[in-house]
Amino acid sequence: MSRVQTLVVAEDEAEQRLDRWFRRHFAHIGQGRIEKLCRKGEIRVDGGRVKAATRLMPGQTVRVPPLPEPTDAAPRRPPATANSPNAEDAAFIRACVIYRDAQIIALNKPAGLAVQGGSGQVRHVDGLADALRFDLDEKPRLVHRLDKDTSGVLLLARTARMAAALTRAFRARETRKIYWAAVAGSPVPPMGTIRFGLLKAAGHGPNGAGEKMICIHPDEVATTKGAKHATTDYSVLEEAGKRTAWVALAPITGRTHQLRAHMAEIGHPIVGDGKYGTNRQTNEGDGWGAQLGGDVSRKLHLHARSITFDHPVSGARITLSAPLPPHMKKTWDLFSWQAKWAPEDPFLDV
Repeated sequence: MSRVQTLVVAEDEAEQRLDRWFRRHFAHIGQGRIEKLCRKGEIRVDGGRVKAATRLMPGQTVRVPPLPEPTDAAPRRPPATANSPNAEDAAFIRACVIYRDAQIIALNKPAGLAVQGGSGQVRHVDGLADALRFDLDEKPRLVHRLDKDTSGVLLLARTARMAAALTRAFRARETRKIYWAAVAGSPVPPMGTIRFGLLKAAGHGPNGAGEKMICIHPDEVATTKGAKHATTDYSVLEEAGKRTAWVALAPITGRTHQLRAHMAEIGHPIVGDGKYGTNRQTNEGDGWGAQLGGDVSRKLHLHARSITFDHPVSGARITLSAPLPPHMKKTWDLFSWQAKWAPEDPFLDV
């Protein structure tokens, strides 16, 4: 058993989650043990209680309680290949790469692939990222998230320093993200801004209600405990009568399920969204369901089309785009919607 230690967070460890930092230094300590030590207050940062997900900053001190010594079966520093995906999974995740340089990797994340592990998630981007080291010793790090059923551009930083820089850019809203969606009906007016606040629902009801966000009127956000302001710009790019529309979405804030909750709140849920749409299989008028029926897939029709950001090293303004996933491409073909006709950013001329 080791003694109490006090370690200082290094410059290249900025913005790391505490649990990931802890595992890098003490690989033989599992996630469950780390979370328990945090709950009991035995792990502290600058003398204060913290959660496992707390982000660390350079110069902070981490109190490390007495820990069992690593055994031969659980070495302190496991080799880089210890958790490497198998050859099939490695080839799969490498095929998702749409951009790579010495600092950044961008994926076109497939719909249905979780970004991180969680309840019931055994295959996810974070777990496959070891196959994306290429010429570096470090495993690339996630710097933002996409829902499991949302496809599209996902950035990873190849070093801890780049992760810190990109995380700061996301928090400062210096990045620009454009999503494409097929929605039930066609919003009126065809361009606008949605400003409903969001509040996490209580309980664990049907369709994952415990993970569902509730929309709150903007005037009531300040007086509603737990509510956060959220803003989304939308623009209708094409219509199929009044039954469905191709919509571009630009999240100004980055709240959980923001786009899905906002579109449902204005009466136009994203096609295939069983959580925020309804369970109806058609959308024949008022009270649109989130399904179109027929040959249209029932998968979520939400795609992170592009992301624009300043490169942390070169300073160049970069825009990365991802092609539609197969189920959305099929829908676009059904309605004769052409991706090549869409403006890169439909909000620039507003």
